[in-house]
Amino acid sequence: MGKILVVDDEQSMREFLAICLRRSGHQVEVAFNGESALAKSQQSLFDIVITDLRMPGTMDGLALLTALRDPSLPAQQRPEVILVTAYATKETALAATKRGAYDYLTKPFQVDEINAVIDRALEKRALVEANLALRDQISGRFRLANLLGKSKAMQKVFELIGKLHSARTSVLVTGESGTGKELVARALHTEGTRARMPFVAVNCGAIPDELMESELFGHKKGAFTGAVSDKVGLFQEADGGTLFLDEIGELSLGLQVKLLRVLQERKVKAVGATEELEVDVRVVCATNRDLDAEVARGAFRADLYYRLNVIQVWIPPLRHRREDIPLLAEHFLRLFIAEHGRPVQMSAEGLRALESYDFPGNVRELQNIIERAVTLSSGPILTAADFPVRQQRPTAEVPHELPPEGVDLDRLLSDYERVWVTRALEKADGVRKRAAALLGISFRSMRYRLDKLGLGGDKPEAEPDDEPDPT
Repeated sequence: MGKILVVDDEQSMREFLAICLRRSGHQVEVAFNGESALAKSQQSLFDIVITDLRMPGTMDGLALLTALRDPSLPAQQRPEVILVTAYATKETALAATKRGAYDYLTKPFQVDEINAVIDRALEKRALVEANLALRDQISGRFRLANLLGKSKAMQKVFELIGKLHSARTSVLVTGESGTGKELVARALHTEGTRARMPFVAVNCGAIPDELMESELFGHKKGAFTGAVSDKVGLFQEADGGTLFLDEIGELSLGLQVKLLRVLQERKVKAVGATEELEVDVRVVCATNRDLDAEVARGAFRADLYYRLNVIQVWIPPLRHRREDIPLLAEHFLRLFIAEHGRPVQMSAEGLRALESYDFPGNVRELQNIIERAVTLSSGPILTAADFPVRQQRPTAEVPHELPPEGVDLDRLLSDYERVWVTRALEKADGVRKRAAALLGISFRSMRYRLDKLGLGGDKPEAEPDDEPDPT
């Protein structure tokens, strides 16, 4: 139930609405003109103001609407406004909508009609208040730049970023796809001493190898076919600031050599140029690959890896920090409500469905799921049916007979091994020694299998019971 102010110069209409609304359980006050209504609203907070359009005095319904919905006022002090009039025109309806009216009703109206409008307005009001509470929570200790998280794992990330705010040191951000590696890179920039300087980002896997050198270092006119003018490279664009190299593992070996030289000398040489230019750039790289394994197989230069991996920031997958799911879900819900103009709320059932899901696509997948639900929802409450998620576990198909073309036995065995190693880790809450015991293998063997399967990045630091085997 809400607190409602009824504004009308006709006493009979004021009394009629007040009686009807009180019977519905609302707390109701009345005012006979715009000036008295505005004075009451400044003394007390109302959820809804129902006002006549035409009233005597200097303040009619539209003027009152404008004053009540003033954007400079805090959101809590801006009630939802419902305009009623016996003189409806398209022009006044449009003007009311532009000034922020929740709805526009024409006299005479049915009691059920206005009750339905009030119920919807109160739902929107409740959602606004919930969003404000969430914003207060998010803006506090669970937020850093655009990163959100109250889990211990994310608090460690926030703490590490805080320690790096004034450093010039290169940083390697690792984690699965969709965990928010670029957000971490931006947080390192915006929380640091370079915040007022450029932040330049490039995806190393999105640009053809033959163009990447020119993108990074620039080129001179005539340096190659198509170079019709000088081009400033990304290192020069980021001078004084931060250059974020996403998917650094996609960079070719030839470009890795040139990047290493720039990092060592802090000078760039454009393609076709004869002179080098000094640059002051902090380089932050990101990858979802296991660069240790890439170095071992010769696909990534060891010297560049050690130059980039001075400090590593590991972003845990969402399934390892489920306590962050409600915070992130509400954050994305607020964003998409504002974007799509659909005031919906999430049910406890819907939230439980999200919390029980593994999110192989991590935070990015959660964001997409929330946007889909807001866009396609048929009602004001999002239920589990609006989130078509289910637990996804790895499976390994075993063919009933040998195909004519044969099979890749090593791959099949690797897939089967991955299934059971992953399930053991889940059952052991990520503790590798316990998972090894569940599989009947030694801890040393477990580490070997994790590295071989590319699963070793999930837990980079030592666990309390990850001591070496005595054998």
